[in-house]
Amino acid sequence: MNRDDMVARVRNRKEPWDIVVIGGGATGAGVAVDAASRGYDVLLLEREDFGKGTSSRATKLVHGGVRYLEQGNVSLVMEALKERGILLRNAPHIVKDLKFIVPNYSWWEAPFYGIGMKVYDFLAGKYSFGASKVLSLEETLKLLPTIRQDGLRGGVMYHDGQFDDTRLLINLMTTAAEHGATLLNYAGVVELKKDDGGFIQGVAAIDGESGERFEIAARSVVNATGIFTDEIRRLAEPTVQQMMVPSQGIHLVFDRSFLVGDTALLVPQTDDGRVLFAVPWHNRTLVGTTDTPIESVSYEPLPFEEEIEFVLETAGRYLSHKPTREDILSVYVGIRPLVKAAGAGDGKTSSLSRDYTIHIDHSGLLTIVGGKWTTYRHMAEDCVDHATTLGRLEEKPCVTATMHIHGYHQHPEELGSLSVYGADAAAIQQLSKENPELAKPLHSDLPYIAAEVVWAARNEMSRTLDDALARRTRALLLNARAAIQVAPVVASLLATELGKDATWAAEQVKIFSAMAAQYIPQGTKYPAIRPLVSA
Repeated sequence: MNRDDMVARVRNRKEPWDIVVIGGGATGAGVAVDAASRGYDVLLLEREDFGKGTSSRATKLVHGGVRYLEQGNVSLVMEALKERGILLRNAPHIVKDLKFIVPNYSWWEAPFYGIGMKVYDFLAGKYSFGASKVLSLEETLKLLPTIRQDGLRGGVMYHDGQFDDTRLLINLMTTAAEHGATLLNYAGVVELKKDDGGFIQGVAAIDGESGERFEIAARSVVNATGIFTDEIRRLAEPTVQQMMVPSQGIHLVFDRSFLVGDTALLVPQTDDGRVLFAVPWHNRTLVGTTDTPIESVSYEPLPFEEEIEFVLETAGRYLSHKPTREDILSVYVGIRPLVKAAGAGDGKTSSLSRDYTIHIDHSGLLTIVGGKWTTYRHMAEDCVDHATTLGRLEEKPCVTATMHIHGYHQHPEELGSLSVYGADAAAIQQLSKENPELAKPLHSDLPYIAAEVVWAARNEMSRTLDDALARRTRALLLNARAAIQVAPVVASLLATELGKDATWAAEQVKIFSAMAAQYIPQGTKYPAIRPLVSA
C-alpha cells in the first residue's frame, strides 16, 4: 500500500464509488475487505491512522466470550466461536490457540466451571480449538507456576484464541487493497453530501497531510467509526439520539516473569462484574480489563487511578508475585463502543450487550456499531448486504469465509520473531540482508529490528512515529519507556523513507514522547473516576 497512489486515485476518480466506508478500525477494514472481494468499488477513509482508536487496544484475544455464556447469550457465543475458527483458518500467522486456566480455590468451582467449559466446547462444534479439562493441583501448577498456591485446589483448562490486533488490521487493509479497494489514513470526513431529497450521495473529506479537500460521490455510505459513531451521524442529522454508550477498559503490561509459561489465567468474576485476564503476549504479561462508564471519548484516553489500583489489587490475589505500580511497563486504555439498550438506566456498561447493531438513518446513512474483533467478518458481511441494497448495487455473494488474509502462512513458528508478518517476513529479512544496519534491534528491551520500521513506511502507510511504535510495531504497549528512548532513531528512519527533514523528525519525537509519557503510570497522577450524570 502506498499513500501517494491512494490519494491520486481519490483525486482522479470521476465516477461515484459503490461504497464509501468511514472509519479505519476492525469494522471498517472488514467491510472494505468484504465489499472489495465481492467486486465493488470501495473507498475507506480514516481521520487518523488505521486502528488508532479501540481496534488497537484490545485484550489481544480472539474468543467466543465465556462471560456471555454465563449471561445466557448463547447465539452470540456460537457466532463468535464459529468466527474464531474461521479466523484461525484464514490467518494462522496471526491467530493461535492459547490455553486458559480458571483456578479453583473452593470445592464447588471445579464442577461448576468444568460443566460450563464443556458447554463452551459443545457450542464450538467443528470449530473447536481443543477440549477443556479439569486439572489437579499438580497439573495446574505445572502450567501456571506463578499462580498463588495458598488454598489452590486445581483448575479448569479450556482453549481460546490470541492475536495481534493491529497486525491483523494492517493485513486486512492490505487484503482489501489487493482486491482493488482504495484506503486513506489521515483523511477525515467533514461533510455528508445530500441530494435535494435529503438522501446522502457522498462525502467531503480533508487530506490531513496536504489540506486538500475531496468531493466524493458514493452510492452507499457506511459509518463504521466506533466510538465516534454519533459524531458522524450528526453530520447527517444534527438532532439524532445517541445510540453509542462508551465504556473504558485498561490493561497493564508487565514483565513475562509474572506469568511464566504459555498459559493464560482467567478470573471469571471480579468486583466490577467483568472477567480479568492475565495473558502471555509478545514475551510480556498483559493483565486486564476494567469496565468503567465514561462521558466523552478521545483517541488517547487516560486510565483512572481507581482502575490501575483495581487491576493491581485483583491480579495480586492470584499471582504469587504481586505486581506493583513500579512493575508496570505500560498502561493502555481502550474505549468500547457499546450499543445503547432501550430502557437501560442502571449506569453499568458491563451488562450491555457486546453484539452489534446496523442502523439506517432517514438520510440513508448506514451505521454499524458494537460487536467485537472476533466477529468482525460476520459483521462486515451483514453490513455489505445492507449497503448493496441501499445503493441499488448488483447483488454478489460474500467470499470472505474461505478467503486467506494477506500474509497467510501455515507454519509461522518457522519465522521466529517475524512470525506475525507471515508471508511478508521474507521481504523484511531481505531488507536486512541488503542493509545490515536494518537488521539491528531497535532496543534491547524491544523485539523489533529497524527493517520493520522501513517495511511499514514503504508498504503499510506508516506516516508518523506514533504509527510506527504504537501500531505497526507494538513497542509503546510493550514498554513505554523503551519506546520513548528509541523514538529519535525511528524518527530518523521514517524521515528518510518519507522524504522529511530533521526538523520534522525532531517534532515527531517531541509529540510522541509527550503522548507516550501517559502510558507510564509511575509518578503520573491520573484523574479519579467521576460518577456519570446519565448513562
